[in-house]
Amino acid sequence: MKSSVFALVTAIALTSAPALAHDEEALKSAPPGEPYVQVSDVLPLPEFIPGLGTLFVDPETLPAGPFLSYDHAGKLSATVYMTPLEELENGTAYEGLAIGSHTVSSAEVYYNAGHPGVDKPHAHIVLYHDGDARTRLAK
Repeated sequence: MKSSVFALVTAIALTSAPALAHDEEALKSAPPGEPYVQVSDVLPLPEFIPGLGTLFVDPETLPAGPFLSYDHAGKLSATVYMTPLEELENGTAYEGLAIGSHTVSSAEVYYNAGHPGVDKPHAHIVLYHDGDARTRLAK
């Protein structure tokens, strides 16, 4: 299981950078603008989710995302993907996923049982964009 998670994170990191077709500078501060919508405006979720921050997503990229994660000051802190486990088990590949910033200081992958927007069990893949991002998103 650990090797498949590592392979997933590696694949996302390697395929995301070339797929960027947006102005990275425009995404550094919230709100990121079209086509992104604030997740809390369209789903019954709080505006700021401890551990994930204030999330924005292009609805066309659901369920995987990317979800752009901003801290309380509106600074882009992480890019988050939410990949349903059932779809991964059935062979779905999420290729060419965009990222909010080319700078990635660390990554985390963890299980989520489901929540509004991605109801089925899924993996959260979080790419932090600087060394303090995780701390800023924690509370």
